[in-house]
Parts: sequence; C-alpha cells; structure tokens
Amino acid sequence: MASLREIKERISSVSSTLKTTSAMKMVASAKFHRVQGMSASLQVYEKSLTETLRVLCADTSVKLESPFVGAGKQGGKVIVLALASDTSLCGAFNSQVIKALEQKLARLKADGAESVSIWPVGEKMAAAVNKWSWPVCNDFRNISSQLNPQKAALIADRLMEEYLKGNADNVVVVYNHFYSMGRQVPQQRQFLPFDITSTTEGVKLPDEDYICEPSKHELFETLLPYVLRSRIYALLLNSSTAEFAARTVAMQTASDNARDLLDELKLSYNKRRQQAITDELADIAQVD
Repeated sequence: MASLREIKERISSVSSTLKTTSAMKMVASAKFHRVQGMSASLQVYEKSLTETLRVLCADTSVKLESPFVGAGKQGGKVIVLALASDTSLCGAFNSQVIKALEQKLARLKADGAESVSIWPVGEKMAAAVNKWSWPVCNDFRNISSQLNPQKAALIADRLMEEYLKGNADNVVVVYNHFYSMGRQVPQQRQFLPFDITSTTEGVKLPDEDYICEPSKHELFETLLPYVLRSRIYALLLNSSTAEFAARTVAMQTASDNARDLLDELKLSYNKRRQQAITDELADIAQVD
C-alpha cells in the first residue's frame, strides 16, 4: 500500500499534468477556431470560382477542352497525396488516416496500378510511409505547419506538372474530413483528372446573355488551375481543422481523466491520513 508521501508525490505529478493538458486544450481550441474561420472564408472564394466554371462548362454549344480533364486511366500511374499532422496528442487522428492510406494502397495494388507514389504532408504521415516499400516524395512533409495559399499552390502546381508530364494518370488525396468536434472521418478525393461532369450536373444556364472576354476557351484554361489550387488549399485547411478539433477533444478528455484521478488520490490521501491519526490516538490510549 502506498505511503502518504508517495500519494502526495502522485498528487503533485497529476496536478502538473492537468495544468499542461488544460493549457494544450486552450491552445488547440484557439487554433481550431482560427483555421475553421480561414476554411469558411475560402469556401466563399471556392464557391464563386466553381460557379463560374460551372456556367462555362454547362454551355453545350461550346466544347471546352483541357489536359486536366478526362476519365483517368485504370491501372495507370498514381500519386497519392496523404495528409496528417506534424505532432501527436490528437487522439486517433493520425492512426486512422494512415490506416485509410494503407487500405487505398492495397486497392490500387489489387487493381493493377502501374506505379504508386506517396506524397506525405505532415511529419507523422511521413514517418509512417517512409517505413514502407512504396516510392515516397518528401518535398512537402513540412507544409502543414506553414499552411498558407502559397504553399498550397506549390503542391497543386507540382501535381499538375507531374500530370502534364505523364508521370501520373491519377492523383488522389487521402485526408481526415472534418464533420464536427467529435467526428473526423478519413476520406479520399480525386484531384486529377478533373471530373467535369460533376461540375456541370444539374446546372442551368443563366437567363442573361453573357459576353466572355477573352473567349470561353481562354477563360476555362485560365480558371481551371485556380479551381484546382483552391481545392488543394481547401483540403489542407479541412485536414488542419479536423486535427485541431481532435487535439482539443483529446486534451479535454485527458484533463477530465486527470481531475478524476486527482479526486481519487486526494480521497485516498485523506483516508490514509485519518487512519494514521486514528492509529496514533490508539497508541496513546494504550500507553495511558
């Protein structure tokens, strides 16, 4: 049975841990609200871009073509952009997206993919995939800690460049999608080739007669890369939002557990202290 001194030392240790987890929870919560605000602002920009693209693509009288648009090649060369975090202490955030990536790689292998290259974003993802036998590009592993539109554009431009060179027939993004503070679900999203049918589905041409300058072809060729860059940035922000949500919940849970343990230790300490006093009184009574 633990002595009073040992229990007191444990109380001090748990109290110190509680202060740490509470501080980390507040920091994660502040970062969550900041990134969530950035994501909400980007949605307005992305919606406007996509809506313009939809109007252009919905006009069947004009055939718009781009090297980024197509059906993709079954069993061809694949680049998988895998998003995770740089640090731990965020619950199952990293482990579940790494597991989702493993499942995706297994499906690609079963489908007879010619080659698969993994581009990790986040130190935890990079540490995991570099232990595997798959080819890895580590050029963007530190992007998640320096997230901004310019960094996201670098990734998007590099992916588009690899696609145009023929080094990739399909580009897929695997990430944790943010639904709520307590729910982040691994998902995969096709980045290239661009699915134009999903963009034009259910879209009606506006009643107004628009005059496009330059031509619709030039607008489409210029606008599509902007849409692709904004989608990469949106996915990075969504993953980052999910990360800070998971970390906030994890630190809140750790703080709650620390408080419960602290209450148990204090109760045990008081019981042992009362027992020690009772024993001393009993010894005094025997001496008298």
